[in-house]
Amino acid sequence: MSTIDKTATVPAPRENSDHNGPLLEVRDLHVEFHTRDGVAKAVNGVNYSVDAGETLAVLGESGSGKSVTAQAVMGILDMPPGKIPQGEILFRGEDMLKMSDEERRKIRGRKIAMIFQDALSSLNPVLSVGYQLGEMFRVHHGLSKKDAKVKAIELMDKVKIPAAKARVSDYPHQFSGGMRQRIMIAMALALEPDLIIADEPTTALDVTVQAQVMDLLAELQREYNMGLILITHDLGVVADVELYAIKGLPPNLLKVPSGCAFNPRCPKATDLCRTEIPALVPVTEQDGADLPGRKSACHFWKETIHG
Repeated sequence: MSTIDKTATVPAPRENSDHNGPLLEVRDLHVEFHTRDGVAKAVNGVNYSVDAGETLAVLGESGSGKSVTAQAVMGILDMPPGKIPQGEILFRGEDMLKMSDEERRKIRGRKIAMIFQDALSSLNPVLSVGYQLGEMFRVHHGLSKKDAKVKAIELMDKVKIPAAKARVSDYPHQFSGGMRQRIMIAMALALEPDLIIADEPTTALDVTVQAQVMDLLAELQREYNMGLILITHDLGVVADVELYAIKGLPPNLLKVPSGCAFNPRCPKATDLCRTEIPALVPVTEQDGADLPGRKSACHFWKETIHG
């Protein structure tokens, strides 16, 4: 379904944490949508974890369940038709799926924030960016409109929007795509969360602006020691060299193939692939030594990696 890659800065625990495990851990997560035509299995047994100061890159083609997984973590999945029949989402060791709506609201924004891929549609077109940034402080910290505006300007400066004081009263359409994305990053940073989920943060931006946005995220991550989950279908965003892309399209989620879900598209598929779901196992070097952090769910990963 998706490829997961992890890189880490030097992690230092946040002051308010006494939890020694991963910042966020997703275990065997399943998400399905109940439609008139049947049950669409969008996410099937996803597992990953991310620590403070660490970057987790989730790569996959459109329709592979990347954003749905993020929405499940954030608790913003439309249910119904969405349903989470199985799995755990542990934030600092506590399963958010077992929390009340009120308990999850206290985490959302304050502890875990999300940057959405389409800044123009995510921002309210009839409210100034300063008002929208300030809302975080008015709602969560009870600041006055005047003080919230000061905070909004500080945030705009933080994400390097030129002439922030003069532009705080401008509307979303008055900013370029790259500047709007910086505003979305500022909104996510407003309450200094422990973890940010960036869902396709560079979509529709040119390569120069993409690099600027990614550099900004990395700089802010180091400053705040945040965990960062970067979701993208663009391998070039997280790697200098493009990887081989499997041909074809994702399967019909109403009729997921038996065995490995990739078997209709994989040139190396055998009868084993069509009947048995491959287990997720650690990847090892030719001498048998584990490659730290790497796992594969493929019956023939050894032949593929080692030739």
